[in-house]
Amino acid sequence: KFSDMVGQSHIVETLSHALEQGQFSHGYLLAGPRGSGKTTLARIFAKALNCTGRTLGKDLYEPCNKCSSCKEIAAGKSLDMIEIDAASNRGIDEIRELREKIRFAPTKSQYKVYIIDEVHMLTKEAFNALLKTLEEPPAHAVFLMATTEPQKVLPTILSRVQRFDFHRADIIEIKKLLNRVINKESLKIDEEAVHLVAQLSFC
Repeated sequence: KFSDMVGQSHIVETLSHALEQGQFSHGYLLAGPRGSGKTTLARIFAKALNCTGRTLGKDLYEPCNKCSSCKEIAAGKSLDMIEIDAASNRGIDEIRELREKIRFAPTKSQYKVYIIDEVHMLTKEAFNALLKTLEEPPAHAVFLMATTEPQKVLPTILSRVQRFDFHRADIIEIKKLLNRVINKESLKIDEEAVHLVAQLSFC
């Protein structure tokens, strides 16, 4: 859920508010260091976007994780959430294929969501092909593009998407997460050990 994200409250609140208002972009760029939660948040947003039982909890609109759409996305079986690794699918042919398929309506959900990981790895030709889709996206299509190197994304792409910059969680945020897990699992761990694990996680 959105509330499980660590250290990205500014992004979580903005996306949750967009869902509440029903006003969201058809293209997002999630930029930041490895391990900061870019792809995870993209999956949560995709889940919440197509959730039929979305509810308000602790000021955030959360996916229910119970409807068929949520379950299919969680199991990696949804036909309406497509994940693409641009590091290994970086050519124009792959993007052209995407453009052909995106025209078709979602199979079961309201939106067809494309998550493109390491989007900066796309070739210039592939970027230009993607730009044409971002300029006139179908009403049912949403793009979530993750990158560790936003400076390599073409300016024309950046001008068509809403950008969110992720940062690494600090030690205090990591400790809060660890303590939450410890309490949930009814474990007994010294505070010094928790602090050490948080320090090692931050390194």
